[in-house]
Amino acid sequence: MLTLDQIRAFVAVAEELHFGRAADRLRMTQPPLSRHIQKLERTIGVTLLERDNRRVVLTDAGRGFLEDARHMLTLVDTAGDRARRIANGATGTVRLGFTAVSAISMLGALLRRLAEELPEIDVILHERVTAGQVDGILRGELDLGLARPPFDIATLDSRVVFREPLCAVVPDGHPLAALDRPLAPYDFNGLPVISYSPVQSRYFHELTVRFLTNAQARIEQQVHQILTAVLLVAAGRGVALAPASARSLGIGGVTFCDLVRGGGDPLDGGDVAEPVELHVIWDRTSTNPALGRVLDLLPGIES
Repeated sequence: MLTLDQIRAFVAVAEELHFGRAADRLRMTQPPLSRHIQKLERTIGVTLLERDNRRVVLTDAGRGFLEDARHMLTLVDTAGDRARRIANGATGTVRLGFTAVSAISMLGALLRRLAEELPEIDVILHERVTAGQVDGILRGELDLGLARPPFDIATLDSRVVFREPLCAVVPDGHPLAALDRPLAPYDFNGLPVISYSPVQSRYFHELTVRFLTNAQARIEQQVHQILTAVLLVAAGRGVALAPASARSLGIGGVTFCDLVRGGGDPLDGGDVAEPVELHVIWDRTSTNPALGRVLDLLPGIES
């Protein structure tokens, strides 16, 4: 069985091509040095060094082994440092879940900041809806998620990292787009509305339902993704509510309109609608040191 002492002995002799100088370099006598080389050659089953009383010469096998032996010693020398860096979170891997709209609002800024401040942490991206992110974290497939509430606070920790207005999305040329004021729920009376799945997109489903509680709107269809809702509006299938960052999707044929909060009269100076929140979520029992380093960066991105 190979030992580090044998590897170090061989490298010293191969580089010095002299047993006496190699022994001095390793601060040992020549007999144990010779025994290390002999045991190494028996273990490998080939002659690495040709030697006599006058000279030491590397065989072809010895020259090939020397390259690998140096690499092994380098790995040993750096392994401890790498382990310490992993333990304190300076290097490692973080598996990050995100939704399509969260990617628009802050994923780019987060990745740029990680690249600048934690360049030795690898971030592996997984696009999943919120339910899929929660499941992935609980299964140990993800370390971190950019997702929408609510969450099971018994197992997950969360923090708000981004807030933005909820807006109406209407087709270009729609009468609502011509109103020079924020829209109230009664503005949607009788209109077909593209809403969201109460299971796959629970958060946006509930935001839509709460805003339109006192309206006589017609829910025409329920979708899973913000992108799908905006595309259906562009196709003239109805109107929808979406976060302001959906403007960055760059879909033509739609207009984004401000909303008043909770149905207040816009003529009374009503405020914008209830904000849309994006949370970072993680397993509070996680033992990944790199996760803590990434979480430390997030407050600076909060908006």
